[in-house]
Amino acid sequence: MTLPRLVRAGLLTGATDGLFSSVLATVFYHSTVTQLFQGVASTVLGKRAFEGGTPTALLGVVMHFGVAFGWSAVFLLLVTRSRRIGDLLASRNGVPKVASLYGPFIWLVMSLVVIPLLLHRPPAINFRWWVQLIGHIPFVGLPIVASIARRPGDTTSSSPAP
Repeated sequence: MTLPRLVRAGLLTGATDGLFSSVLATVFYHSTVTQLFQGVASTVLGKRAFEGGTPTALLGVVMHFGVAFGWSAVFLLLVTRSRRIGDLLASRNGVPKVASLYGPFIWLVMSLVVIPLLLHRPPAINFRWWVQLIGHIPFVGLPIVASIARRPGDTTSSSPAP
């Protein structure tokens, strides 16, 4: 069934990427988890999100998981429509191969297109940007791809029939 895969991918990706980002924010960037998720909310609320306390941070968490589910749904659609992706997933080390492409692809689209459109400013490509690009392989791409990829012995197909 595809719905359990989508739910698993969205929840797992939201959690792993949220944890990754939270560790970066608190340990390496000397910020807080609240400010991290207020920053997510600021893409729609603007700078006032940083004055909204816990409610805007919670909105940011909801948005974060919404994005995780959205990209999981995109990948599920790609897998069900593309024999090439299904074949690559079935190959040796297929899941990490695909995750190493899909995770950075997500970051590129989000950081170069979606977020700049929402914030009305160009992206800042700096050290943190590169950390996110690489971090999207294990913390975004891998949970999505591993959750949705067809497993050996699975009776439901995740790729189109011949």
